[in-house]
Amino acid sequence: MTNDEMWKAVSENDASYDGIFFYAVKSTGIYCRPSCKSKLPKQNNVCFFDAAEQARAAGFRPCKRCRSDISDYQPMKEITGKAKQLLDESFYKRCELNHKLQQLGISHHRMAELFKDEYGVTMSEYVGNLRLEEAKRLLLHTDDEIIEISCSVGFDGLSSFYRFFKKGTGISPAKYRKEHQK
Repeated sequence: MTNDEMWKAVSENDASYDGIFFYAVKSTGIYCRPSCKSKLPKQNNVCFFDAAEQARAAGFRPCKRCRSDISDYQPMKEITGKAKQLLDESFYKRCELNHKLQQLGISHHRMAELFKDEYGVTMSEYVGNLRLEEAKRLLLHTDDEIIEISCSVGFDGLSSFYRFFKKGTGISPAKYRKEHQK
């Protein structure tokens, strides 16, 4: 790889080059992964290394942001994984879910961005899918009243549940139960 190619990867925060090379900033004494989101240094202050060990041997220390000293450090992936687990466990308890998500220590807006990047859907869409699947399961495998099912999947009112269910399936909950039960 040429220095120009590596500089392009650094300036674009291209994660596909992580592990292929590292860059160091002479003015700060720090080395990073190409995907590091820290402020872009001046190009003439940058040097490149094939391995983290080479950067350390040259006197550079690892970046605290991208954790260039750890081979597979993905803190945002860990946080979105925790958020997904919380959604899976508490999708039907809105207040409790919101409180637990706040305890992850990241703003709702940032969490929404990270979740969408990681899973390809928004948290709201993900929760909606969980609610819909659980409602369909309850309609087919229980004799619970529709209002009980509505509450058990996290809806406060029957009319909002009906609108939600019809939007997701194209039919009402009662019709879904009638057409799909054996």
